[in-house]
Amino acid sequence: MFVFRIDSRSGVPPYLQLVQQVRQAVLLGFLRHGDRLPLIREVAETVAINPNTVAKAYRQLEQEGLVTGRPGQGTFVNETPAATISPATYTSLQRGLETWLSRARAAGLDEQAINALFTTAVNQAKNENIA
Repeated sequence: MFVFRIDSRSGVPPYLQLVQQVRQAVLLGFLRHGDRLPLIREVAETVAINPNTVAKAYRQLEQEGLVTGRPGQGTFVNETPAATISPATYTSLQRGLETWLSRARAAGLDEQAINALFTTAVNQAKNENIA
């Protein structure tokens, strides 16, 4: 079963953290078509947030077409056209990122500097692909 987590220090509203986690899990293939998300009350109890916050996240996911709520049954992941990656590719990429993170920490970068460097690299790659 999919488990949510909330980082109260991130500055990102809890409902958006839930939305982002579902998006990422779908993209990475951890959540697939037909998988049921935890019930709203289960999430609220597990991560200690208001059930209305969870409901807001689920509503946004429904509006985006990622999930469908079925009264009395739960909320289920829809079939998505976005390609997911294989577990082997995911593992390989994750190991590469972990190596990169170790090198960044060894170079003296803190979390904020690592995030800035990563974001800059992602944005630069986007711009190069557009040109």
